[in-house]
Amino acid sequence: MTENGSSSRKKMLMTILLVVIVLIGFGVWFTWFKFFRVVPEPEWQAKNGHSAGDMRFMYGSVGAENGAGMPYWIAYVLPRVFPDLLPGREGKPPGSGGYAALGANWEQGEELPIGFTKKTIGFVRVANNCAACHTARIRTRPDQNPRFVPTGPNHTFNLQAYFRFVELCAKDPRFNSGRLMEEINQSADLSWVDQLIYRFILIPATRRQILALEGRFDWVFQHGDYWPEWGRGRDDAMNLTKYFLTGSKMDDTLGPTDMPSIWNLRKYDDNIPLHRLNFAGDSYDANSVIIDSALGLIRTAPPSNAAFLNEVGWLHQYLGGYPPPKYRDFYPANTPGAIDDVKAARGRMVFVANCAQCHENAKVTGTVVPRAGVFMPNQPPLNTDVQRILSWNREAAIKANSAVSHFGIYRHGLVEENPYGYVAAFLDGIWLRAPYLHNGSVGSLREMLKPAAQRTPHFWRGFDVYDPADAGFVSTPEQAKRLGVDWDDVLQVATPYDVRLRSCGNGGHEYGVTLSDADKDALIEYLKTL
Repeated sequence: MTENGSSSRKKMLMTILLVVIVLIGFGVWFTWFKFFRVVPEPEWQAKNGHSAGDMRFMYGSVGAENGAGMPYWIAYVLPRVFPDLLPGREGKPPGSGGYAALGANWEQGEELPIGFTKKTIGFVRVANNCAACHTARIRTRPDQNPRFVPTGPNHTFNLQAYFRFVELCAKDPRFNSGRLMEEINQSADLSWVDQLIYRFILIPATRRQILALEGRFDWVFQHGDYWPEWGRGRDDAMNLTKYFLTGSKMDDTLGPTDMPSIWNLRKYDDNIPLHRLNFAGDSYDANSVIIDSALGLIRTAPPSNAAFLNEVGWLHQYLGGYPPPKYRDFYPANTPGAIDDVKAARGRMVFVANCAQCHENAKVTGTVVPRAGVFMPNQPPLNTDVQRILSWNREAAIKANSAVSHFGIYRHGLVEENPYGYVAAFLDGIWLRAPYLHNGSVGSLREMLKPAAQRTPHFWRGFDVYDPADAGFVSTPEQAKRLGVDWDDVLQVATPYDVRLRSCGNGGHEYGVTLSDADKDALIEYLKTL
């Protein structure tokens, strides 16, 4: 071979090698750009009467998009492709309502419901944050647009129906690239490259990802009197922890509880470890609860512990000082429903004589009160529904603490003991925390002051018009009639609640039930001021 021939061959090989390197480099860049590139969220701005912090809480990422996120356009079209799998569709055309049919809070002009986050990690993904379950919705009149209270209990969101909807979609043969792309192309102007990525990668991968969790969702598909529906505004939180965080096998426990308010969490920091969080006192402090709740959303180890704990730190600070909502901001003086200050002052005296020993007592408030046995002299035992206590135990707590430690995250952790009672609640913002008791089995403060046998045995949860007379949301035909609410509107969105079913009992907490009607009226008026 001549010297010139050898030189030409070397140049050709170098050229081929250079082309291969460029192609590999482009492939690496393309893979990173389309699947792994992280775009920081924009700086949050005050909007719709909410502070910048409120907007971050309601729409900001907690890191769930990487492991539990869904491609944006798939999430967008699911309600359109599968309207028949959404609840409460009777009498409505297919596709109407979308995620609002699940009771998700949706502000006018916003792209996604509150608690649904949007973040680009290669492609745009949708996930959830704490606000999905912890933003309250209220109307003071039927003809009013709803107002949203960050950190309040979301009594309208049907979390069980949401879990079911996503799982049922993935099991449905309509969840295929052809059908979903047909719907996506009606709304999105995707490039041909992104169309190929959605068609051949994202749609099949999303379906596999959802179906891989099928076993962990078994308990949300149980039906019947032994497995009553959670309904709107309830969450079987400790079973969710068992099945998702610890990987425990499904058992026969059921402990749905009301979505709690998470404002003013700093009140729990004054008396650790006696102050407990979660309804049965399963956790020592607010920071641990935030960590565990966020891990539940992420469903796996955080991509970055440092970034995750930074977000937890922000949430702890934000929630720690967030003030409870003021009733007077919704019912100003000299308007229907406004507080009667004279009656409220009298109600304060009734409260001190009958309620303060549990709910305004530095030694008791925020601590666990035994469910059974004598707790206070000359008073009946607490005796509220036991199922929430039975849904958790020491072994589950040890497993959960071990799982979080395995992630390399330090926290005080869950209490490693069997539950035996319920936390004596702080009453800040109590007026907006209906329905009441840990399982949401009592519709209003007025109902709470009735003997258990006289409390309403069947009512409807999840409607957002407030009843200032009873201090609770409209849940019965009588309330609807008094406030000018069309009962058919209630039935279109609310879910039935029957106290005879397992985990739904409304017994116990029979304190203040012998007060006179005048004293009860005054006490309710005072509770609105808290």
